[in-house]
Amino acid sequence: MNHEELKACCADAYSNDIVAMLLGDSYHPGGTALTRRLADRLALAPGMRVLDVASGRGTTALLLADAYRVRVDGIDYAPAHTALAQGAAEAAGLADQAVFVTGDAEQLPYEDGTFDAVVCECALCTFPDKERAVVEFARVLKPGGRVGITDVTADTERLPPALHGLTARIACVADARPLEAYVDILSTAGLRPLTTERHDEAMTRMIDQIHARLNLLRITAPTRLADAGVDLDAAPAVLDAARTAVTEGVLGYALLTAVKAP
Repeated sequence: MNHEELKACCADAYSNDIVAMLLGDSYHPGGTALTRRLADRLALAPGMRVLDVASGRGTTALLLADAYRVRVDGIDYAPAHTALAQGAAEAAGLADQAVFVTGDAEQLPYEDGTFDAVVCECALCTFPDKERAVVEFARVLKPGGRVGITDVTADTERLPPALHGLTARIACVADARPLEAYVDILSTAGLRPLTTERHDEAMTRMIDQIHARLNLLRITAPTRLADAGVDLDAAPAVLDAARTAVTEGVLGYALLTAVKAP
């Protein structure tokens, strides 16, 4: 499967309503509490312009627009997400502060030096060309601007077989990198790391939440799970493998911030 097919596959998967039911509103470990922590580390202030890459259904962007009074541009590969996010912005009375477009993180449709900050939550690990995406983050940042990432970390050489393959990639595991590798990717793009924090416990909580929701949906909506491609026989073993991997330090979750040289 080539890069474009991988992007389309991930976008289609995350556009499915059953995925929203399994993952919850934020689609990432730590939820809105970790998003607020990220925003605080970025020192967001009213009037700043922020780009949310892989903005999904708009949860992060709308939180930042509402709580921090910033102007947010959200970009996502899935047209369905763009439509849902824009509708949510209008329903929340935030359409003048949050605007969403469909596009590719590896080819951002913005001029150089447009944004005061760029955020990307639990998505860089799914991008086929992570280095190219981060170069784009740096390009659209103003000098002195900051980038903030929360993402899955993985010791790729120790990942068990159950956490390889396309399904695991879509689940943000198979192509995740060690924390140090993300730091290197940021540095190579000209972004000086400021903050690195481990939040592995958030990963464990999300695995437990998915397991509980899966058990409920197994009873209430088994056909919808099957239609979405969820293997009800294999899923529990995959979740157990992921939980064990977190306990053993193979999988985790991290927050990173970096600054573009002025």
